[in-house]
Amino acid sequence: MGASTFYFPAGIYAIAMHSVFNNKVLVITAMVWAIAQGAKVVLGVIREKRFNFKWFIGTGGMPSSHAAGATALATTTGLATGFDSVLFALAVVFAVVTMFDAQGVRRSAGQQAAVLNQMMDEMYWKGKIGTERLMELIGHTPLQVIVGSLFGFGLSYILYQTM
Repeated sequence: MGASTFYFPAGIYAIAMHSVFNNKVLVITAMVWAIAQGAKVVLGVIREKRFNFKWFIGTGGMPSSHAAGATALATTTGLATGFDSVLFALAVVFAVVTMFDAQGVRRSAGQQAAVLNQMMDEMYWKGKIGTERLMELIGHTPLQVIVGSLFGFGLSYILYQTM
């Protein structure tokens, strides 16, 4: 005999999806992240006078959608469960770590990628090496993180009050 397969009744999936889409904290956090990512694309088009699909899925840029989403998660968790709850404390710690990583570790990696790309360009033009370029825009400046965080706080508060 082979391994048995357990099937859930079809109604379980409908109930689960209904619960997910009615989770105010999750829905608002996802909305804030998507709006911040969209704002990044709009600002990129205005700044560079062209469209680049990579702005939809890429990291880095103004505002930080990581900071916006993490701050929205903390804000809506606090509004939903109380600012003295353990869940709010966890969400705040998550937001702080996310923002630190976004502007610290990932930004440093991007700066190192820029230096390595410059070195590869110099070696390529001297005929010694040819390889793919590294991704440079993977982190955020402190200003991008602050703006993303303020964006996430403000928008999540407004959405929470209106939903």
